[in-house]
Amino acid sequence: MSGTGPRYNVFPTRMALSTMKMRLKGAKTGHSLLKRKSEALTKRFRTIVQKIDDAKRKMGKVMQAASFSLAEVTYTAGDISYQVQESTKTAQLRIRTKQENVSGVMLPAFESYLEGGNAFELTGLGRGGQQIQKCKETYIKAVESLVELASLQTDGINRPTVNDTSPLEERQKKSGRTKV
Repeated sequence: MSGTGPRYNVFPTRMALSTMKMRLKGAKTGHSLLKRKSEALTKRFRTIVQKIDDAKRKMGKVMQAASFSLAEVTYTAGDISYQVQESTKTAQLRIRTKQENVSGVMLPAFESYLEGGNAFELTGLGRGGQQIQKCKETYIKAVESLVELASLQTDGINRPTVNDTSPLEERQKKSGRTKV
């Protein structure tokens, strides 16, 4: 019903009529923009949830392969943890953050990249060199899939949506003083 909401005290002139028409047009435009933004964010959220599910399934397989690869290295070359700790100065696999703009909402994302040369060129020269390189590659894949999963999970949580309202707006609604 059109008469149920609060009414404006308007003096009936042509100028007041044109002002009200402009306000109505602005409200309709704003509503349609917010609706499109909400739909874009909802679509993005659904794709993120699907990607998270796929990434978690992939993560289980990758971590299993990485653990098995480390077991192979331990069997063939013995315990190489001391050699790895001594030969490593800085991390070769690094992570950077970036932000994606989805309908005016900035969503964080992580990206992994390799930097520097191979610090393990001579590791396993005596025995188990191929297994060590294979283990390194599988753990790089594992870390990359972890970064991908972390990026997806930070996209979907604790982000304000169009439907969220501020506490000030909630108080105004409860007291009956809504802004138009």
